[in-house]
Amino acid sequence: MLINKLIKGSVLTLSLLSLIASTAEAVETSPPNIVFILADDLGYGQLGATGHTIIKTPNLDELAAKGINFSQAYSGSTVCSPSRISLLTGRDSRLLYANSNAISIRNSDVTLAQVLQQGGYETALFGKYGVGSEVGVNDPLTMGFDYWYGFMHNIDAHRRYPEYLYRNNVKEKVEANAKGNKGAYSEEIFAQEAVSYIGKKHDKPFFVFLSFSTPHAELAVPKKYFEQYRGRFEETPYIGMADGKSDTVYEHFYPEQVAQPNATTAAMITAMDDYVGQVLTALKSAGLEENTLVIFTSDNGPHEEGGADPAYFEAAKPYRGTKRDLLDGGIHVPMIASWPAVIKAGRIDSTPIAFWDMLPTFAQLSGVGLDTMPGVLTNGISVLPLLKRQGVKEQGVKLPKRVMYWEFATRMWANTGTSPYQAARKGDWKAVRYGPQAPMELYNIIKDPGESTNLAAASPELTHYFEKLFEEQLKIGR
Repeated sequence: MLINKLIKGSVLTLSLLSLIASTAEAVETSPPNIVFILADDLGYGQLGATGHTIIKTPNLDELAAKGINFSQAYSGSTVCSPSRISLLTGRDSRLLYANSNAISIRNSDVTLAQVLQQGGYETALFGKYGVGSEVGVNDPLTMGFDYWYGFMHNIDAHRRYPEYLYRNNVKEKVEANAKGNKGAYSEEIFAQEAVSYIGKKHDKPFFVFLSFSTPHAELAVPKKYFEQYRGRFEETPYIGMADGKSDTVYEHFYPEQVAQPNATTAAMITAMDDYVGQVLTALKSAGLEENTLVIFTSDNGPHEEGGADPAYFEAAKPYRGTKRDLLDGGIHVPMIASWPAVIKAGRIDSTPIAFWDMLPTFAQLSGVGLDTMPGVLTNGISVLPLLKRQGVKEQGVKLPKRVMYWEFATRMWANTGTSPYQAARKGDWKAVRYGPQAPMELYNIIKDPGESTNLAAASPELTHYFEKLFEEQLKIGR
C-alpha cells in the first residue's frame, strides 16, 4: 500500500508523532486564540522586517519586533494548492498524494482545523480556500471550519473585485461589484469579516485563518494605496492578451491591463499590511492581544504573472528563484509569530521550520493527542518549544534532526508522467534536481543563500545521499 511504502521509505517517519506525544508540554491553563494570516505569492524580501526599504509594511514590521522573525521558514510547496494542503494536513511532499498546482484536498484528509475543533476551538476561515472542488465534498465546512467566507477555487481568487463570494457554502453576490463595478476590494472584505468575527463574544478559544489572495495577480488595488507609489518606479505597462500573444501561465485566465504594475504590486502589499493592522487592532480592542498567537507567512515565493516583476523589487532577496522554482526563492518564505503572553519580543530564530509543522504545533497548543485522531498523517513536528524559548539568543531548545523535502510537478508533467522537480534540505545543505536526468545541484544554504555555487562534485558523499533520497521518492509514486 502507498501509505506503508511512504512510512517505510521516508527519512522522516510517523515515529515523530510518538515524539510529540511523549514530549508534549502541559497546555496553558487558558489556551491561546490563534490567528493565522497567509499571503499569496509574497516573496521573502518584500517586507520591511525582512529587509525591504521601499515597500511600506509598518504593521508587520511591528509584529515582528514584538515577536519572532523566523529567518529559515519554508512553505509546503512552490505553488498554491499543494502548499496549502501541506499547511492544512501537516504533510510534506512525501505524504501528499500529488504535488502539482490546482489539486484539491481529499475528504479523507484530516486538517488542522479539525484538530483544533477536537481541542475545543471555534474555527473560521476568511479569504482564499483554494483547495476545494465541490460543496459537500471537500469544502471548508466539511474540512473542519465552523464558519467561512471567501473564495472556494484558485481561479476565482485571481479577481480582486469579485462579483460573488461563498458564505458557508452558499454563493453570495457582492453587490458593489455587480456589472463590472469595482466597489468592494476582496482583501478588505476578508479583513473586515475577520475583524467582525474577532469582536463577537466567544465562549471558546478561536482559530481564525485569514487567507489573503494578494499580492498574487491580478494586479489591482484601491486608489488610496496606489497613490502612495504612483510614478515612483520604472514601469513596463502590462497589456495582457491585447497584443495577441499567447500567455501560457494564463491560458485559462486573462488579467486586466495594468499601466504601472510595479507601483500596483507595492501598493497591494501595503494594503495587505494595513488590513493586518486592522486585525491586530481588533484583537487589542477586544482584550485578546496578550493570549493570541498570531502567525503571518506566505504560501510560496513571488510570482511573475500579470505584469509583476519580482527581479525589479528583489522580492526573494537574498534567495534565488521565484514561484515554481525549488530554489529557495520559490519556497523560502517570511514567517512572523507573535504571542505577547509567551513570546519574548525582538527574536530572530534561524531554526528551519515549515508549513507541515503547523498541525502538530496547534495540536500541542490545544492539548490534542494526534494518536487519538484516526486518519491523521503528518511528518511535521511541533515548534511550540521554539515559541516558548526565553531570551533572544538561540540556545536550550533543539528540534529533532530531520530532512525537509519538496516535489513540484506542473500540469504538463502530471499528464505525461514525467518525473517532478525535487529538493531537500538536511542541516545547512540543500539539494535540487530538475528531473531525474538533470544534474544534481548541492548548496550550503547558510553560507550561500543565493545558491550560486554548486558543490555537488566537491561533496560526493552528500550528493550520493540526496540522489538516493530522490530516487527512493520517485519509486514511491503518488
